[in-house]
Amino acid sequence: MLPIERYAYCNSLRGMHPGEKFLFAVASMTTCLALNSLTVSGIVLLLMAGVTVRKGRIPLYFYIKLLSIPLFFFMAGTITIAINVIHSSDQVLWSWQWANLRFGITVESLLACAKLFLRSMATVSCLYFLSLTTPLIEIISILRKLKIPELFLELMSLIYRYLFILLEMAEKIYTSQSARQGYTCIKNSYRSMGLLASSLLMRSHQRSLDIYTSLEARGYNGTIKVLEQRYQLSRRNLLLIAGTELFLISVHYLNGGNL
Repeated sequence: MLPIERYAYCNSLRGMHPGEKFLFAVASMTTCLALNSLTVSGIVLLLMAGVTVRKGRIPLYFYIKLLSIPLFFFMAGTITIAINVIHSSDQVLWSWQWANLRFGITVESLLACAKLFLRSMATVSCLYFLSLTTPLIEIISILRKLKIPELFLELMSLIYRYLFILLEMAEKIYTSQSARQGYTCIKNSYRSMGLLASSLLMRSHQRSLDIYTSLEARGYNGTIKVLEQRYQLSRRNLLLIAGTELFLISVHYLNGGNL
């Protein structure tokens, strides 16, 4: 079992209604995207991190490790926004000349870069909160109640489960190759990685056929039905969620809608 899956089932917010957690994550993410505010994005990022680590009892080092995965992608994507072709020297923080063009960073471009970066990190933190505190089965149950097409939900569930199968097989093959000194040098490493990929492709295909056969033997008709745990909605939590979203909107307009 992957750590994300384990924490989804073993966290302090496990007893909370999944609909409330789904509403909190989606509402905060929507507010963050709609307002496009530097302050609101920072608050959402800190709020989601605090709730996930403090309330959900998710280890801080693991949460930081997860956040570091998209961090470099966002940095590489947003730095191109900060650097523009400069036509005027007004509010230029740093610039350089190349051929007949002058590139540089202005206050406006740096602010746009910071907004996009923080907004991206805040939305990812909302998704991390949901995935680390709510099992996939409960998320799919909520989406089903929202009338999401059944085909999409079945594909989502099967692909998610196949990821664990692929990772398990890849880990076993890698361990076997390492025991036979398959990664002692660069040449052996390339050869072992190629063999791992080809073996993983064949085995995963055969495993998927076996799983589908087992599903059909159990009466599979295109819908995977599982037992769902019943939860009680909390009026207090709903009021807290509504109050949080109103607070974020108030902060945005109190700042004049600029930051």
